[in-house]
Amino acid sequence: MDHDQFIERVTQYIKRTKTVDEGERKLEEFKKILTYLPGHYDEDASFIKLDEAIHESEEERGIEMGKRHRVFYMALPPSVFIPVAKGLKKNVYAKEGLNRIVIEKPFGQDSASSAHLAKELATCFTEEETFRIDHYLGKEMVKNVMMVRFANIFFSQIWNRMNIDNIQITFKEPFGTEGRGGYFDEFGIIRDVIQNHLLQVLSLIAMERPVGTDAESIRDEKVKVLKCISPISIDDVLLGQYVGANGKPGYLEDDTIKNKDSLTPTFAALVLHVQNERWEGVPFILKAGKALNEAKVEVRIQFRNVAGNLYKNAARNELVMRVQPDEAVYIKFNNKQPGLSYQTIQTELDLTYHSRYSDLSIPDAYESLILDVLRNDHSNFVRDDELEAAWKIFTPLLHKIDAHDKDIHITNYEYGSRGPMELDAFVKKYGYDRSNINYNWPIQSVAPQKN
Repeated sequence: MDHDQFIERVTQYIKRTKTVDEGERKLEEFKKILTYLPGHYDEDASFIKLDEAIHESEEERGIEMGKRHRVFYMALPPSVFIPVAKGLKKNVYAKEGLNRIVIEKPFGQDSASSAHLAKELATCFTEEETFRIDHYLGKEMVKNVMMVRFANIFFSQIWNRMNIDNIQITFKEPFGTEGRGGYFDEFGIIRDVIQNHLLQVLSLIAMERPVGTDAESIRDEKVKVLKCISPISIDDVLLGQYVGANGKPGYLEDDTIKNKDSLTPTFAALVLHVQNERWEGVPFILKAGKALNEAKVEVRIQFRNVAGNLYKNAARNELVMRVQPDEAVYIKFNNKQPGLSYQTIQTELDLTYHSRYSDLSIPDAYESLILDVLRNDHSNFVRDDELEAAWKIFTPLLHKIDAHDKDIHITNYEYGSRGPMELDAFVKKYGYDRSNINYNWPIQSVAPQKN
């Protein structure tokens, strides 16, 4: 594309949050600092032109020697990560400033490919210069997990197997592949969402208290807890693929999918077990799917039943952290029904961000993470040994799915449904109690009207 086409492509997604006139003025200012340079991924001449263009910009802006820092953001097909990294190192690497490279997922397809990618990239950029970006680590509620856990004494005391029965981390999208089936069919829902986004959330929920809030202390604890998770057993897996319904096409009807017999899962529910003193016996249920009934990402921590409970119909307590939409933290607890009744009802202590923090603007996840790159803060980025530990959990299962192993079963579910019909029975098997999912505020005795 030419420069004007590039500008159009970039600016169509920019949000205008100010008045129309001011928004347009800011947009025009932004356009003036954008430069588009076409080239080839595997051609030194293209990278040399890029280096020249950056050098020219540095000269125009009068950036002094020693401060000519460069950030390279590789939002590219994984197949070209290595040649581009080598081209950048050879031809565009800053000699008068710092270098940082940002890599978008997927970071390989299994343990072997991830290790190969890591080895090749390490010949070009150091671990300190490398930022493996997972945008879920930039989401407000995910960044809030550590605060909730370690800044509140009542949570820190009950965050263990003695009090928690099960933990669910759920990712739901209300749309299918929508013309991206060619890309998705190569990876599937586990590689696309669970192995990275949801596992990162799990590591923050399950890790031990770090010695500090610096990046390496946090990532050290994440690696430790990931190493406590054994590879996923086929008995702990429910896989699905959506079919057409409600006027929407099925997965295999996507024209970009070449293999019309594809067994790539578009839904997966996996149970992970953390084998340590804190979490022994507590199932972590990770669920993700496309073409479901709603858009939602949340963490649901369900506590055990009260021992010797006086109130037999009391529901379990739950702590829910809703990542999107509409960030919220709420606790489900039991309460006496108001009025003359002594019935136990469930209610909520609710912190919903858009009502409580109505005057605050929450930045987009990428906004936050790119700022972290500029600040050289690795806290919300994936370290190399963390990635290695993560792939060991999933690789045996993924190889079985790829090989269409006889033990792998893919069940169909309708577009717009909650997922496979077997889902409720699957999560119930791991102790999850759905009896307190739906509840209504009571409508009952009102005060007598005055004459």
